[in-house]
Amino acid sequence: MPNSVSEVKQEMLKEIGVENSEELYAQIIPDRLRLKHRMNLPKPLAAEADLRRHVEQILSKNIDCNKNLSFLGAGCWKHYVPAVCDEIARRAEFLTAYGGDEYSDLGKHQAFFEFQSMIGELVGMDVVGLPTYDWGASAGNAIRMASRITGRREVLVSRTISPDRLAIIRNFCGPAAMPNHIDVKTISNDSKTGMLELNDLKEKISSKTAGVYFENPSYLGVIEANGHEISKIAHESGAECIVGVDPISLGVLSPPSDYGADIVCGEIQPLGKHMFCGGSLAGFLACPDEKKFVGEHPSHLVTITETVRGECAFAYCMTERTSYIGRDKAKDWVGTAAGLWTIVSAVYLALMGPAGMKELGETILQKSHYAARKLAEVKGVKIPFQTFFKEFVVTFDGKTRVSEVNRQLLKRGIFGGKDISREFPELGNSSLYCVTETHTKDDILRLVDALKEVSK
Repeated sequence: MPNSVSEVKQEMLKEIGVENSEELYAQIIPDRLRLKHRMNLPKPLAAEADLRRHVEQILSKNIDCNKNLSFLGAGCWKHYVPAVCDEIARRAEFLTAYGGDEYSDLGKHQAFFEFQSMIGELVGMDVVGLPTYDWGASAGNAIRMASRITGRREVLVSRTISPDRLAIIRNFCGPAAMPNHIDVKTISNDSKTGMLELNDLKEKISSKTAGVYFENPSYLGVIEANGHEISKIAHESGAECIVGVDPISLGVLSPPSDYGADIVCGEIQPLGKHMFCGGSLAGFLACPDEKKFVGEHPSHLVTITETVRGECAFAYCMTERTSYIGRDKAKDWVGTAAGLWTIVSAVYLALMGPAGMKELGETILQKSHYAARKLAEVKGVKIPFQTFFKEFVVTFDGKTRVSEVNRQLLKRGIFGGKDISREFPELGNSSLYCVTETHTKDDILRLVDALKEVSK
C-alpha cells in the first residue's frame, strides 16, 4: 500500500489526533472479534520465480473445466470466449482504470454507452444501466424499483428461480421489522410443463402486489410460453411485470418487451467472459424511457450529448438519483462493481451482431435438445420438461442418488449436472444439466455412455 511506511502512518495519525491505529479499530471493530496475537504467516518469497512456482502448485490442485468435460450451469455457464474479448479486457485503460471520469478514462464511457445500447436492443428496452454485482442484485433492485413506483410492499416471485437468487431478493427486500420491507411470496409452477402456474398467480395477486417476477428461461431452463398472460394479470392488478433473462437466449427467444415486461434484468456472464470460479458475474437492469421508471432506476446511466464545440461526448446522466449525490437517500448504492465486464460484454455483442446471436441461440437449442433426447434413452433417466433452452432437468429413477452419480462421473473426467434434489424435492432424484455451443456430439455421447454405467 502507498502509505504503509511507518513514518507516513505516524504523520497521518498525528494529523488526526490519535497515537496509533488501534484507537481507530476500537471504534468500529468489537474487542471480541479482534485477533490478540500476531498472525502466524510464512516467510515471504523474495524471488518472483519462487512465488510463481508456489502459486502454480496451489492452482494445480484445482479440477478445472478445460481438462474435464463439464455439464454444470445453474448461474455460471461455460460459453466460448472469442480471443478479442480477452485482448480488449487486458488493455490498461480498461483493466486498471478504476474510478476515473469522462476527462481521464477516455473511451470507457463510450464503451459503457455501447453496452447499454446493445443490451437495450436485445431486451427491447430504451434505458439500460451499468451492471451491478450479479443477476440476484439486479433482480433485487428491479423489485425495489417496482415497489417505489407503485407504493406497494409485496412481490410475487416464480418458484422456479435459483434458491441463491431468491435469497438475495429476500435480502434486498429486507426483514419484516424494516419500514420499507417488501413481502416476498412465491408462485408455484405447473408440474407437467415447469412453467408458472397461472391459477396460483391469479389467486395470490392483489392490490398489495408491487410486481410479478419470473424468469425466461427459468432456473430449470424452461421457456415460459405464458409471458403475455402473466403480464396481463400483473397489469390488471396495477402491478409491474418484471422479467429476468439470460441474454444469450435472445437471439432465438422474443425480447421481454414483446410480451409486456415493464422491467428487465439478467446476467451478462455468458457474453464473452470466462467462468473464473464464478467471479465474472454482473447483473443488468433495463426499463422504458418513461419518467416513472427512469426516475427510480438505481444505477449509473451513460448518455451521449453534444459539447459546446459541437462534438459528441459520453457522460453520466441524472446522477442525482445515485448514491454519488443522494447518498443515503439514493435508490441504491452505486459503485464500480462490474465496469470491466461491461466493456467485455459490449465487445462480445458487437462482434456477434444480430445474425451471430441468432446462430448461437439456434446452436444451443439444437445441442441441448439433442443431449436431452440421447439421455432419455438411458434406462432409468427421464427428462420431465420438454421446452427448454440450454439447461434441462434430468431425473434418475434408480436407487443411485445424484450425488453418487456425480461422484462416479467425476472419476471419468466429467462434471455432472447440479444436484437439485434438495432445492426442488418435488422433482425427486434430479439434477440440472447444461449444454452450450462448446459441447460437441462426442462430448454428449461420452456423457450418455458414462451415465449408462453409473446410473442404476
